[in-house]
Amino acid sequence: MRIMGLDFGSKTVGVAVCDPLGITAQMVETIFREKESKLRRTLARIEELVREYEIEAIVLGYPKNMNNSQGERVRKTEEFQESLKKRTGLEVILWDERLTTVAAERVLMECGVRRENRKEKVDQIAAAMILQGYLDCLKNQNESGKGTED
Repeated sequence: MRIMGLDFGSKTVGVAVCDPLGITAQMVETIFREKESKLRRTLARIEELVREYEIEAIVLGYPKNMNNSQGERVRKTEEFQESLKKRTGLEVILWDERLTTVAAERVLMECGVRRENRKEKVDQIAAAMILQGYLDCLKNQNESGKGTED
């Protein structure tokens, strides 16, 4: 089952997909948005990628605050989730994304990527981290469920 991971931001959307076996997440691209209030082109590009990669579900980063409260970005993400569901007809799973962008920035810094070149990849890396977290959780659930039936 191929799953897409998205890191939804006000200016960009990072995109990642998993391999056909659902084991690893790979970066795909960053979709640059002209205006925060306009989603038509963003949704159209995601729909193209869904067809291209034969995606069966989408994992969308859910930007809760560090204290688990919900701010303005949560509301916008939930609206985007509904738009994705309507546009693609797929299940769109919200997944805690706290610190993924920070971790992605750290990876790029440790790899020696210059600050001006980081923005191009940071959202893709964050999307891959969101998706990989979800895939790892699925794997753990499947492993813990094995051997319990008699």
